[in-house]
Amino acid sequence: MDQNIATYIPVAAQSQIHTLLNDKYLKITIKKARKTRHGDYRKLKNGGHQITVNANLNPCRFLITLLHEIAHYHTYQFYGSGIQPHGLEWKQMFQKIMLPFLRPDIFPSTILPLLAKYIKNPKATTDSDLQLSLALKALDSPNNKIYIFEVKLGSTFIASNGKIYKKGTKRRTRYECTAIDSGRLYSFNPNAEVELMDA
Repeated sequence: MDQNIATYIPVAAQSQIHTLLNDKYLKITIKKARKTRHGDYRKLKNGGHQITVNANLNPCRFLITLLHEIAHYHTYQFYGSGIQPHGLEWKQMFQKIMLPFLRPDIFPSTILPLLAKYIKNPKATTDSDLQLSLALKALDSPNNKIYIFEVKLGSTFIASNGKIYKKGTKRRTRYECTAIDSGRLYSFNPNAEVELMDA
């Protein structure tokens, strides 16, 4: 394992991660913060495989993201490309890979039970689990962003794409928000992080 990766994950997880990453065909690249993803996996044209993870993630979120992408790699190795990206095969692989890491010396008590519940039926992103994403955000350094569900109805905010929206009403699980520049409606997850423009 690249020593650089070790600095991004909890110390107690490092030896297990080293075992998982002991593969000459798999390259791990640490990227600058990206607005639309925490990490990704892809098969390269040269036959190799690459996982990228954002450098700005706290150690717990970095580890979860890394394991999420490692599960994609192993799923591809077992099943090839003819399956759904986050289908049953990936879910089962992620569960198998994640289980040995569900330990109190790796994840704090604020995260561990929520993560254990999440991996029973993992989604494409931990951001889809409101409680887990809130607990993970609590480990971040303070910033000027809040979640959509915390924004007052009718207030304007800047989304991750840099555009300005006005918060509307909640429809089932997502909020309908109006883009200021076009007047078009867009739906946002309750725990999408945004920057508030007014009170």
